[in-house]
Amino acid sequence: MRWLIERRLRGLTQSVQRARQELSILDEQVEQVSEEAEDARIRAMVAETPIAAHDSFHAQRSADTLIKARASVAAKIEAMRVEQDRLLDELRSSQ
Repeated sequence: MRWLIERRLRGLTQSVQRARQELSILDEQVEQVSEEAEDARIRAMVAETPIAAHDSFHAQRSADTLIKARASVAAKIEAMRVEQDRLLDELRSSQ
């Protein structure tokens, strides 16, 4: 039984590392796309044209999508950490 818990812990550790890398990439993307969305919003306010408003809308929608993806990955990491803690407690109690 102990070997199974250790195996699951190793798998979770690798999954957390991959998710953290993904989160780091998403952080960079969110920053870039959010800046672009803000620039498009300002251009839309200044230009007051339908095309500028359309561009602003789509830029913000892209930023919102990335923000949601980032939140999803962060939640996944938190769930994996909770599972790691549970497995560690189980491992301690099996000794």
